Amino acid sequence: MDLTIYEIIQGPVITEKAYDLNKRLKKLVVKVHPHANKALVKKALETLFDVKVSDVNIAVRKGKYRNVGRRKNIQGSLIKKAYVTLKEGYTLDLLDQSGTGVVTQDSRNSKEVAAE
Repeated sequence: MDLTIYEIIQGPVITEKAYDLNKRLKKLVVKVHPHANKALVKKALETLFDVKVSDVNIAVRKGKYRNVGRRKNIQGSLIKKAYVTLKEGYTLDLLDQSGTGVVTQDSRNSKEVAAE
């Protein structure tokens, strides 16, 4: 299967764990195509964002089984994530470019005080 670089990278993973990895260890967490491998992910990121990638780790989360109606054991969709480490001197913040505002600890506290 021939994948283009736009099909390989499906988007950033926006979770607290991904945000923490980005800030502490300068790692990116991106959702990738189920047929993509480490080499394809590295090449796609280097081409799309003009950065140098030092390491790529891939994790596969299989879909959960659920009972639906009379049928039993319907499996949900598979999610494949890539944990990407960039080389020294390169930064890429996909969480801010995605259009979702990242909530910091200070803004949470100010909202709680205003609500009281």
